[in-house]
This record gives sequence, structure tokens and C-alpha cells, in this order.
Amino acid sequence: MENILEEVKAVLSKYNQEHLLNGFDNLDERNQKVLLNQIMNIDFELINSLYTNIKKEDNENNDKIEPMEYLDKNKLYDNYKYYENLGKHAIESGKLAAVTMAGGQGTRLGHSGPKGTYDIGLDSHKSLFELLCDSLKNAGKKYGVTIPWFIMTSRENNKETMEFFEKNRYFGYQKDRNLFFFIQGELPMVDTEGKILIGEDGLVKQAADGHGGIYEALVKNKMTDKMKELGVEWVFIGGVDNCLVKMVDPVLMGIAIDRNVTVACKSIVKANPNEKVGVFCKRNGKPSVIEYSEIKKEMAEAIDEDGELLYGESHILCNLFNIKAIERMGVTPLPYHSAFKKAKYIDKDGNLVVPESPNSYKFEAFLFDAFGEVDDMAILRVNREEEFAPVKNADDAGVDCPSTARDLYEKFNNLK
Repeated sequence: MENILEEVKAVLSKYNQEHLLNGFDNLDERNQKVLLNQIMNIDFELINSLYTNIKKEDNENNDKIEPMEYLDKNKLYDNYKYYENLGKHAIESGKLAAVTMAGGQGTRLGHSGPKGTYDIGLDSHKSLFELLCDSLKNAGKKYGVTIPWFIMTSRENNKETMEFFEKNRYFGYQKDRNLFFFIQGELPMVDTEGKILIGEDGLVKQAADGHGGIYEALVKNKMTDKMKELGVEWVFIGGVDNCLVKMVDPVLMGIAIDRNVTVACKSIVKANPNEKVGVFCKRNGKPSVIEYSEIKKEMAEAIDEDGELLYGESHILCNLFNIKAIERMGVTPLPYHSAFKKAKYIDKDGNLVVPESPNSYKFEAFLFDAFGEVDDMAILRVNREEEFAPVKNADDAGVDCPSTARDLYEKFNNLK
């Protein structure tokens, strides 16, 4: 270990990050090895670049933004059955897998555990994981197949997630046969001076690299290889916090197949012009999502000849990919965005710092930044009340919270 320690010291000296070893002697041998391994795996050039970019102000944006075409699921008419049958055949042939991004904790909900283990308050007391699993199993019965399920956890919640599934006998799935777990990537957090933080455990403080890390995580963890072994050609990727997510949709798949596109996404129309959601658009002629913070008032309120919003198709993290597109995106690094956050850390004197306001930066990639890699994609507008019931906030927020999700879930399932 002495040789590695000297090598690490040289690397830290080069990048002015020597403080990372301040508490090294206080760690047991196991954690000393973990810390050294963490440091050796940090891309310091990348971290320096990301920190430098935080300080740059991009005042000029000459991107050409245009509305993007979409199909309305309620207005497909005669084509509905055609698309449905096309997708149904592919599903029955075992060509679809589902991926659930479940790396988050339920902290904002007052829940001490992985968000997927949260009970939204139904009479059944089913967790978000079980509600999603029910949806997959029901679809499997309908189409005579078992839909392989891939769950992306984080280093923070992987152990608890695995224990939860084991305790619940994997909800009828079979681990490593049709249920697979993998861990998303992480990047170190830095303070306002660009210094990498040390966490309470004495190790490098890292944060998940955002939902845009899904492609690289699938490839690096060889999940795409596993999918191909199972005969999978199409992969639906969604979040764990939408209890109405429809992961198995023959119409969406049929549209993707018919239009010969490698990406097909669902949208819902914005509740109002000022709703704080990202919307689909064409950016310099390529598919994209424009964040609400980028949309000027006149663009947000612009309407077409039918009185509908020109930029009204919200991205709801319900996306279908051809597996070849995922493999391609998994080896092409996406741009990282910075977020200013509160983070506890150990300072250079060994003291725990508990901030009252944001004090550090985390870096994350956005899944939709990869859309520009394809020439075209399909957008299918669906009904909010049928497919989008997210659980993001505590009940006192009054929106996208357990009570609203529960109401939507109960209404939809009572109407079926």
C-alpha cells in the first residue's frame, strides 16, 4: 500500500488536492484502501474542467429553437390499431425490457430509505417498487411473456434496495434471471474553491451523476450485453417515482418501429404556459429538450393555429430506446451540468461542517442531452391522468406529492 500512497500523493500534489489525505491516518486499513482507490479513479482533469465551466457565463446562445412534431395518442384514429399490433408483436416476441432509475433516497418525503421503498398511502400499502412491478407483471400476463426488469440503484441506496427486494421475495421476479440490479456512476463534489470534499466517513464525497448517466451505467455494468442475451431490442427507461408509468406500451413501440427511429418518448401537454417543466423542441434541427429556465415568456406563450402551445410537450422521463442507440450513447460522454447544493463535509482541520445554505457543487448529466445524437425521434402525447403521477415532494407542497399521486393512481385504477 505504501507504493500506492506515494503515487496518490504525487497525483494530489499535481492537482492541488492534497487535503484529501488529511484524515488518512484516522481510517482503518480497509477504508484507507477504499480512499486510495477512490482517488486513483478520479478524473482530475474532468473535475477541473467542470469547476472552471461553473465560473464561465454563457451570455450568448445562438441555438435555433423550433417546435417539434408529435402524435396525440387520442387522435391516432385508424392508425391506432396498426401501431398497437406492430408493437404487440414485438413485445410478444420478447424484444422489450424495462429499466427503472431508482438511485434516489426518499428524504424529501420524510422517508428514511430508497425512494422506491416508499408507501404512498394506498390501502394496500404497496411501495413504489411494488406498484411498478405489478404493472410489469400485468403486462407480462397480457402478452404472454416476462418483461425483464433492470433497476439502477446508487452506491448510497443499493444495499437497502437489495435487502428490500430480498425481503419481499423479489415480488415474484427471479434475480439474475429476469431481474437485474446495477449501480449508477458518481462524481466527486467540490466546494466553491474547487476543492474536492471529504465526507463524514472520511472518504471522497461523491454524488450520483444524474439520470444522464443511465447510458454509460448500462454499458459499463454489461446490462446491455445481458439484454442482448435475452433477445431484447427495445428498452423503456423511466423513473421510480411515477406510480402510473406505463413501461409496456405497444402503441409507442409500434410508432418507433413504423417510423424507423431509435428513440420514442412520451409527453404530456403543459398544464399552463408557465409550468416549470422541460419541453421537447428541435435545437439546430436536432431533437432536444429545452429547460423551462431557457424559455422566454413569448416563447412559452406562443400558440399555433389551433390555439395549442407551440412549446407545450413536457418531457416526463418516459422514453423508449433501441438498444443500439443506448450502446452508442453509453460510449459518448454527455455534457455535465452543475447544481449548487448543501453538503456536510470534513474540513482540513478534521471538523464536521454542517452548512445552512448551499456550499458545494455536484455535477450531473441529463438523459435528454443525448437526444441530439439522433436525427429524428417520435413523440407521443398521452393523458396526464393516465400515465403521470410523480412523487417528488412532501404533501405540504400540494403538487407532485404522495396525496396527488395516490388520487391519480386510485382514479385511474377504479376507471379501468
